[in-house]
Amino acid sequence: MAVISKKKIVYPISSNLRNYLIKYGREVDIPIHYKDLLRYSGSIALYDSKGNDTLWETVFYDESDRNDIHQKVKKIYALLKADGDMSVMQHLYVDRIDLCIYGNTQPFRVRIVNRINDNFDYFYIKNADASRVYGLELEHLLSPNRISYLVYKDSLIEEHIAGIPAEQFMKQHIHDGLLNPIRLSKEFVKFNERCFVRLLGDMHSSNFVIDVTPDFEETHYRIRAIDFDQQSYEGKKSIYLPQYFKQNNVLIQLGIRHITPESMAQYQREERALIATRLKSSPKEIEDILVSMESDTISTPENIESLKNDLAKHYKSSEFYRCKNMGQILRLSLYLVLHK
Repeated sequence: MAVISKKKIVYPISSNLRNYLIKYGREVDIPIHYKDLLRYSGSIALYDSKGNDTLWETVFYDESDRNDIHQKVKKIYALLKADGDMSVMQHLYVDRIDLCIYGNTQPFRVRIVNRINDNFDYFYIKNADASRVYGLELEHLLSPNRISYLVYKDSLIEEHIAGIPAEQFMKQHIHDGLLNPIRLSKEFVKFNERCFVRLLGDMHSSNFVIDVTPDFEETHYRIRAIDFDQQSYEGKKSIYLPQYFKQNNVLIQLGIRHITPESMAQYQREERALIATRLKSSPKEIEDILVSMESDTISTPENIESLKNDLAKHYKSSEFYRCKNMGQILRLSLYLVLHK
């Protein structure tokens, strides 16, 4: 089983990564920063509809600050969703700002509501961590999912990724009569392969969601990561394989019952072929992000040494022993996808 024993180090945005973000339009001047939101005057625990503690706290600001903060937060939402066009925001208001006090980056979550139809959306304001930024960008480039995020100085703005939290899905929906176990198992295999190839770690059931799309004949599933802190950080191979987390056992057992080893190998090959296609379609961005990673510090020497040894044994490739950092390890992992 995969276990993370120590809290991950938070790494600052390097000058090379900053240049990448500027080059590709991810660095945008925002009107309010993460540290400004820390000036709240009080907070209360936030409970869900069933009375369970969500481990988020709703924060409150002094009346003299609140209107200004809410207006600036709406401006950030406009930058994220409408390239800064505030005219489309006139019917929106900030309903709530919540703080997650147990997360690595202690994110703020903003709930935005349309006063005309009560439709709502969320987005997040966080401390910028280089690992997370690399994770978001690699998700955007190498997965089937597009990711909207912005960075400015030490603040990171992320869109909300919609879906049923995997932990909740496994408790409440796994026995649904309309569940298609083969399609869901196939998606988990592909998700598992994608995480391993691009070295996204810690994908236990609290860190991904299941997006369910009913079709006229069948139900389709997509598993999406929602936490990118553990991009290319840990030293154990198993941390990058969701199949080794006990929290995912329900999905793992589903796959054991409903798909054969031959089918699993086919799905793994399919996903690697898709990743190879994405590598070929964005060669400049991939090269630039890898060059930045190779010059950056995003892990410890011990983790780098451990992971390259694990991957050298897994792939039966001595090339991994020559890697000096996580960027070089990731480059070689992606190279093997293209050339095998």
